Amino acid sequence: MISTQFVSQLQLRTDEVPSFDDYPFSLPAIRGLDTLKLHPKVTFLVGENGTGKSTLLEAIAVAFGFNPEGGSMNFGFSTRRSHSELHRYIRLGKSYRRPKDGFFLRAESFFNLATEIEQLDSEPLGGPRIIASYGGRSLHEQSHGESFLALLMERFGGNGFYVLDEPEAALSPQRQLAALRRIHELAQAGSQFVIATHSPILMAYPDAWLYNCSAHGVQLSTAQETEHFQVMRDFVVNPKRMLDVILSDDDA
Repeated sequence: MISTQFVSQLQLRTDEVPSFDDYPFSLPAIRGLDTLKLHPKVTFLVGENGTGKSTLLEAIAVAFGFNPEGGSMNFGFSTRRSHSELHRYIRLGKSYRRPKDGFFLRAESFFNLATEIEQLDSEPLGGPRIIASYGGRSLHEQSHGESFLALLMERFGGNGFYVLDEPEAALSPQRQLAALRRIHELAQAGSQFVIATHSPILMAYPDAWLYNCSAHGVQLSTAQETEHFQVMRDFVVNPKRMLDVILSDDDA
């Protein structure tokens, strides 16, 4: 099963890194990285902001051939160069399988992607409109959450390699459950996902590997061991107690 996945691992070419004191190599998730094995179905990268999980995810996407600002392999638009050079220093272990579909979702640049689709569809090229693959309705004419779900439900077709950066950003808890169901359907249809997330709902997916990115580097973990899960659990179980602690006046 492992040998037939689209990407089995990534390896940092440490001998070519100019300096681990400079960004992005100074990030905790990168500094001690050697080889990171990916699950054939779903791999999660979890961690606090600034640990490097999204930078690592972005490098995987760009090294695979996706546009740094998101989209499928066919997108080449650029509004502002913001990605790191990390992709030049990693090697992806690819199998003989080639995905029939693929997509890189960046929550922060999804607006730019929606605009690019509208611009391309406004040009008379003679082919089918791109938006037809996203449900036929402009992504700008939907709420952020609706457009994200349209991407998952309509655009992702299975047997694909999907790299998602914080897909829960625009989704309510109920919509996150719907997204989790769709991820499961696509994984069962031969797809492979690599997902950076803060969502305890998404990271609870049972058939996955979860890497926790922290000040100590990248470590294989479980959803229940993450700070995200523990904080959310403690708050839901006893919100008053947690609010009393965080809202208390220490000087009183």
